[in-house]
Amino acid sequence: ADIARVFAEVGQKFGRLDLMLHSVAYAPKDALEGEFVNTSREAFRIAHDVSAYSLVALSRAAAPLMTNGGSILAMSYYGAEKVVPHYNVMGVAKASLECSTRYLAYDLGQKKIRVNCISAGPVNTLAARGIAGFGEMLKIYETKSPLRRNLVPEELGATGTFLASDGAGA
Repeated sequence: ADIARVFAEVGQKFGRLDLMLHSVAYAPKDALEGEFVNTSREAFRIAHDVSAYSLVALSRAAAPLMTNGGSILAMSYYGAEKVVPHYNVMGVAKASLECSTRYLAYDLGQKKIRVNCISAGPVNTLAARGIAGFGEMLKIYETKSPLRRNLVPEELGATGTFLASDGAGA
């Protein structure tokens, strides 16, 4: 009901939508600690519902407002592809998010709506700091990344701006 209400208000106020950014993720804290094998069914369900299915639900509501085409962006992380200690069920949920992005891109592409994921590496946010060992993760990324530094938020914004622009049309 909240999703329907938000997009109804957007439609009434602006008439159309050009960009939707999905930057929502959550898993219960205990599912980010210990071994992945001990993830409860409920923690698994919550992580996928909030972190992946929400992209599907939001895209379904946003698409009718993207009358001139548009861009849907989601935020992912390397833990969707490789095991990252302490990321656990969130990595599996991000893999689901990335796969959902591909299916949404296929479905919505015919409506000239592009759907992409940005996987920027570790970004120092309040939510990320809740992951055990996150500070160490930033240090390791800095030593292993090609530029030997961490991402700055402005670079993430520039990537999103490009993907939302006509320059990324194909």
